[in-house]
Amino acid sequence: MPTCRSPLAFRCRRRLGGVWENPDPAIAAAQTGGIGLVSAAAVGGAVYGLATRKRREFMREWVTPLHEALAVPLGMSELTDPCRYLHVPRNFSDDDAEIRIDVPAHMRFNEDLVVDLIVKKLALENVSFTWRRAGKDTHVIVKKRQAPPKMLRLTDPGVREILAKMPESAPLIGFGAGKKKVSVDLDADSPHVLISAGTGGGKSTILRTICCQFIHNGAHAYVLDFKRISHTWARGVPGVTYCRDIAEIHDALIRLAQEGRRRLSLAEQLADDVLEREPWRVGPRLVILLEEVNATMAQLKRHWAKIREPGDPKESPAIDALAEILFMGRQVRLHVLLVAQSATARAIGGPEMRENFATRILVRYTLNAWRMLVPEVSPIPMPSDHNGRVQVVTRGRAQETQVLNLSNEEAREWAMSGVHSKGTTGPSLYKPPAPAAPADDFADAWSTSASELPPAPATEPPASHRDLAAEASVLTSSPAAVAPAADVPDTAAATLPAPPAPADDDQALGLREAYDNHLSEIVASLDALRRARHDDPEFPAPVGKRGAAFLYRVGDLKKWARNRPRAAPGTTDLD
Repeated sequence: MPTCRSPLAFRCRRRLGGVWENPDPAIAAAQTGGIGLVSAAAVGGAVYGLATRKRREFMREWVTPLHEALAVPLGMSELTDPCRYLHVPRNFSDDDAEIRIDVPAHMRFNEDLVVDLIVKKLALENVSFTWRRAGKDTHVIVKKRQAPPKMLRLTDPGVREILAKMPESAPLIGFGAGKKKVSVDLDADSPHVLISAGTGGGKSTILRTICCQFIHNGAHAYVLDFKRISHTWARGVPGVTYCRDIAEIHDALIRLAQEGRRRLSLAEQLADDVLEREPWRVGPRLVILLEEVNATMAQLKRHWAKIREPGDPKESPAIDALAEILFMGRQVRLHVLLVAQSATARAIGGPEMRENFATRILVRYTLNAWRMLVPEVSPIPMPSDHNGRVQVVTRGRAQETQVLNLSNEEAREWAMSGVHSKGTTGPSLYKPPAPAAPADDFADAWSTSASELPPAPATEPPASHRDLAAEASVLTSSPAAVAPAADVPDTAAATLPAPPAPADDDQALGLREAYDNHLSEIVASLDALRRARHDDPEFPAPVGKRGAAFLYRVGDLKKWARNRPRAAPGTTDLD
């Protein structure tokens, strides 16, 4: 065989001979290059998968089921590619979206049946169908006929007047299709409201809109905000207690449950017709705004584990208090507005607690979240990315709603322009016994620092009850004068505990015994007492021990409780 004698051939032969004699470097280089190619392919596949994931989910959840429903009525093969005739944009739930469905030119199908299937499979509402029947290009166009407004502000024409006319128990949430008012009546429909939304879904806007209307109409609001900055509009507003520390939230829930029990006892003494006609007799409406329940419940558990002492229950009393409040009837006028990113039964405290929320507002929800929270509503409407667009679900029906968007300044102005600005909060039958502490012990009533819930102030009724003003003045001076003796017994005697017997201030007791017998009228809760023992340098020193528990002189505890720092009267924030 002839040998090639060119310089290029010589170099190639030399290199191949070197590879043959020492193949390891060549193999290593090939392995490195192969790994690089495989890695690039893997990264490219991952990127492509992420880019197409939403489209694949959209086809699986919406387009393919619609094809399976329409194939037989339209006389098509089930093997037909849905994308050939179903032109459904991913944002088909948006106000200006347009759905086009190509249909066979022979038109031998039931148009009403096709329309019904399209509406049901795509969960459409208030849509119009435009048919093109002539020629070969036969199709139907589906568009929204009526949609909620794209934006709803207080400055829009007529909105302020509508807001002012809303019933005291039914705040305006927003407008639905055709500018229909959407609200929830906490006295008729549901005493509590659950809001489920992911980050950026507008939870704070919804809460701000609802809560400021309640305050405007005379309610007292407890803002339990573990994030501390979600509702800056409410700071300093009369009638608002802003709890941003987990210990404050813990104490507030316990005191609110105690107040609920007092109201239940009082409601038992009132005749049913009196409660129905004059519900404000049990006290002013209390709205509990609980932010980020997923994080807050976990923090409450950790807080209780930190301060719990031997003999205390394992379960946090604050979580038990929340469950108790949720199970109380609407007659006690305690309402929880609860926010959760993932409102699982475990996060809220159990499936039975979640069932107390008959009204649920969902925004930017997943299909799994919808099936978990409102499985009774089917078909599932497509979630919208439009800012402020939510689904308000009550009584087994979902209403697409554009939420009223109040700015922080507008919400604050609306809250402060109502009943509280006139110094009226509604009459109450409850009159506290004379406290053992000095008269200024309740000076911080309704303030952020007040971890206890003070008695409802006995003032003139709200503006909606001006005709009962004369009777209200009688109520605040004599609980027995509320109604005839046959209907309402002496509620003060029936609902208030007997004052403790005088005790020797020199005796040494444990914190629990001292609180139960001598300090419950002065200190917010046993937990607050225990916390002060660790945090307050002025807390009295123990005088002995009983087993593992420290003993304290009762007189020292009383002196400390009466002289501890207090908030200024009328404040709602301590910065």
